[in-house]
Amino acid sequence: MMLWPFKVIAGVNDKPMISLKYKGQEKHLCAEEISSMILSKMRDTAEEYLESPIKNAVITVPAYFNDSQRKATVDAGTIAGLNVLQIINEPTAAAIAYGLDKRADFVEEGNIFVFDLGGGTFDVSLLTIKDNVFEVKATSGNTHLGREDFDNRMANHFAKEFKRKHNKDISGNPRALRRLRTACENAKRTLFCRYC
Repeated sequence: MMLWPFKVIAGVNDKPMISLKYKGQEKHLCAEEISSMILSKMRDTAEEYLESPIKNAVITVPAYFNDSQRKATVDAGTIAGLNVLQIINEPTAAAIAYGLDKRADFVEEGNIFVFDLGGGTFDVSLLTIKDNVFEVKATSGNTHLGREDFDNRMANHFAKEFKRKHNKDISGNPRALRRLRTACENAKRTLFCRYC
């Protein structure tokens, strides 16, 4: 059950566009424009925190992104007013963020298995590290399995339970489904945080 507050339409050359109403007007945005808005907000937040302007960026992408997706990401950075220095794979960024390149107990050379369960994707990557250089050797995953999928499955389950218990079908009521989905997200977070 996809509950998107927008429509996906065909743009120029059949390029997918997001169509939505904003301040009473119909807006059509491509993926790069949406990504640039996110990057702009992230830059603004970082500039506020650092109290310094940011002009350059290194942007991460899923390891399975192809060349055109990577180019679109660079374009989004450019639209956001950033000089994109480099695009790096998310598993590499995760390994660096975890500090594997700096840990004293980590061997100079070896293999790393990175699991990444994101909002909408699940990725597994095999990296090698040698002389503090990370290289993605293999990557696989499911682009349709992530937090959103768990939330949707929970909402579907409880919508069916509600129908079974109360003999009322809420599957045609977007507002009720959004409220149910929000409740499912909150329950999931509560359960998860018990084990943090």
